[in-house]
Amino acid sequence: MLTVEEALAEVIKEARPLPPAERSLLDSRGCLLAENVAADADQPPFDKSLVDGYAVRISDLTSANRRLKIGETILAGQTPTRRLGPYEAAVIMTGAPLPPEADAVVMHEHTRFVHEDVVVDAPEVRAGQNILRRGRICRQGELLLQSGNRLSPTSLGLLASVGRTRVRVIPRPTLAILPTGDELVEPAQVPGPGQIRNSNAVMLEALAVDHIAFSRVFPIAPDEPGELHRIVQECLVFDVLLVTGGVSAGQRDLVPAALERSGVRQVFHKVRMKPGKPLWFGIGPQRGEQPGTLVFGLPGNPASTLVGFLVFVAPALQVLAGRSGPVPAELSARLDFEFLHRGDRATYRPARWVEPPSGTGTSGPGVIEILDWAGSADLVGMARADGFVILGAGDRVFQAGEIVRFLPLR
Repeated sequence: MLTVEEALAEVIKEARPLPPAERSLLDSRGCLLAENVAADADQPPFDKSLVDGYAVRISDLTSANRRLKIGETILAGQTPTRRLGPYEAAVIMTGAPLPPEADAVVMHEHTRFVHEDVVVDAPEVRAGQNILRRGRICRQGELLLQSGNRLSPTSLGLLASVGRTRVRVIPRPTLAILPTGDELVEPAQVPGPGQIRNSNAVMLEALAVDHIAFSRVFPIAPDEPGELHRIVQECLVFDVLLVTGGVSAGQRDLVPAALERSGVRQVFHKVRMKPGKPLWFGIGPQRGEQPGTLVFGLPGNPASTLVGFLVFVAPALQVLAGRSGPVPAELSARLDFEFLHRGDRATYRPARWVEPPSGTGTSGPGVIEILDWAGSADLVGMARADGFVILGAGDRVFQAGEIVRFLPLR
C-alpha cells in the first residue's frame, strides 16, 4: 500500500489545470481569470456630485454674499442643459453630472431657503468639495484585472461596470457523483430490512460547492455489472468522477472491474490510512482534446468518503481550477488532553476546537479535543467535529498540550 503522501503525489501528478474557457460572470465566481481586463471608458465618465445638494461656483460665495439664485435641477441620469449663471446654484442629485463652471457641491443640510433663493450656511466651501472628478476611479485603457486574479463578487461587479458580461477563466471543474450499492435508498425513502439511506451523495455535493466544482449526482447504481458499467461510461464526460462504495474486496464490490471495463486506468488501489484504506484512483480515457477523467473510488462509510475527499479530491480540484497549493490545508493544533493512539496506519479522528486559533488572542495554534467516536459509519460524531486530527502510524501516547496536525472541514 502507498502512504498518504505517496498516494497524494500520484493524484497531483495526473491532474492538470483545465484549459481557459469563456463563462458568464456568475459562473466565473471563484475562478481564476485567464485574460487581462482594461477599462472601456473613464470612470466616472464625467464630473459628478457625491451628495444631494447645490452645485455652486466658489467665486460667487464671499463673506458679503452667501445668497444664490436657484437655476435648473439636475437629476441622476440627466445632463445639464446650460452653464451656471452669475450668482446661481443648480439643484443636483447624487450621481448627477456637474454643470459647466461649477466647482463645488454644498449639501442640503448646509443651506436654507430665503424666499426663492438658497443661502449657503457652510462657513467654508472648498474647490472640488463633494465632487468625484472624471477618471478618478480609472482611465480608459487602464488595466483593472490581471490574468491569474481570483474572481471575487467585487471583481465580478467591476467586470460588469466595464461592460463585460462574459470573461475567459480557468473554469470550475465538473464533478460526477455516483453512489453504488443495493443496500442504499434515497434520503426521502424509509429503509427496508438491511438498507440505509444514501447520505454520502448529499455530503459530496455540498463539498463540491465548497470547492467551486459543478456537480451532478447520479441515481444509485445497483450491484449489477452491466448496469454499473453503463452508468460509469456516462459519467466519464466529467472532469472528476467520485464513485462511493464497492471498492473493497468483497464479492459485491464491483466498481474496480466496471471502471477497468470502461477504459479507466488504475493508478493505485488502497492507501495506508484509517479510515479510507480501500480508496481507488485511476484515469479515464482521453476526452477529445481534454485529458481523461480523474476517477476516485471512495469507500462507502461516510468517514472514509469524507476523509478521501478532503485528502485527495480537494487538492485535485485545486489543480484543475489552476490554483496553487495542492496539499490539503492542514493546521497545527494543541491537544486538550492526553490520548492513547494504537494503529499501523495514519489515522484521521474527528476533533473539534476548544479554543479556535482566531479566538485565542495569540498567533499560536488553537486547542482541539478528540471526540468520542463509534467509527467510520458514525455521522453523528463527524457532524459535531470541526475537522480531523491526524495521528501517525504506531502506538504512542499523545500528551496534553502536544502539537498535532489538524485537517479542518471548512
